[in-house]
Amino acid sequence: MSLFFILLLKITPLYINIILGYLSVKFLNVKKESIATLVIYIITPLVVFSSTISVKIDTKLALLPLIIYLFCSFSAIIVYKLFKNHWSDATSNILAFNAGTGNAGYFGIPLALLFFDNHVVNIFIFAQLAFIFYGNTTGFYITAKGNFTVKQSLKKVLRLPVIYAFIFGLACNFYGLSIPDELIVYTSQFKAVYGILGIMILGMGLVGLRQSKELDIKFIFLNFLFKFVYWPACALIFIYLDRNLLYIFNDENIYKILFLFSIVPIANNGVTLAIINGLNPEKAIITVLLSTIFSLVYIPCMIVLYGGF
Repeated sequence: MSLFFILLLKITPLYINIILGYLSVKFLNVKKESIATLVIYIITPLVVFSSTISVKIDTKLALLPLIIYLFCSFSAIIVYKLFKNHWSDATSNILAFNAGTGNAGYFGIPLALLFFDNHVVNIFIFAQLAFIFYGNTTGFYITAKGNFTVKQSLKKVLRLPVIYAFIFGLACNFYGLSIPDELIVYTSQFKAVYGILGIMILGMGLVGLRQSKELDIKFIFLNFLFKFVYWPACALIFIYLDRNLLYIFNDENIYKILFLFSIVPIANNGVTLAIINGLNPEKAIITVLLSTIFSLVYIPCMIVLYGGF
């Protein structure tokens, strides 16, 4: 039980940052759009580049984001086919999108910084790109209900600066280039900044939230089921099979990364997609908020059950 409280204490600052994000917009008139733009176009590309250039990429590591991407896409497609007729609006599309991803960026990277050493954090960020590709290809296409073509979705991906930071980092890694030792401390600071601002953005998004007339209990329940039961169950099954049969990775650090991916809260990207599809965004916002609050206790419990990081 002591381990649980230690873990709970470690992740509590993340929730303090959510509160600070809310207060910064509510009382200091901080523009969340400006912060989000800063994170997307400057901080995230620098974090991805420094992590990609720093990891030792071999065949096994290259497979990691590919396997995650395929799992995300498979989950979203299956959930959409199962529930596409359960709502009259785009709710099933948002459910399918959420079932295929998690808050591996704004919430996952700060968690990785708390629990892993720098080398493993770099691998985590490298693998996290799978969620970015998913969100802008399979996930985006499913939520758009066919209103956007695959070509349009791919164009959206190509507009993301993080993609070019990733490609540049891969090229430098391939040719044996590395960040000079004198600059490693400087580039590492951006990971901390990303973690702080990324979590604060969650709180900033709560400003102006209107109370929904009624909760969609079915939508919330299914989101929780897929994110907090289906994802960790699949991760644990894969880890067991890989340890004893597949031997694709056979690496405890990779297993910890996969498990951490599986227990992060519901991604807040679904809120934006709800707006795009004309769905009442309060439904998506409340679901993300409830999952984030629930994770305060859920994540330490799951890490304890896993055996600790």
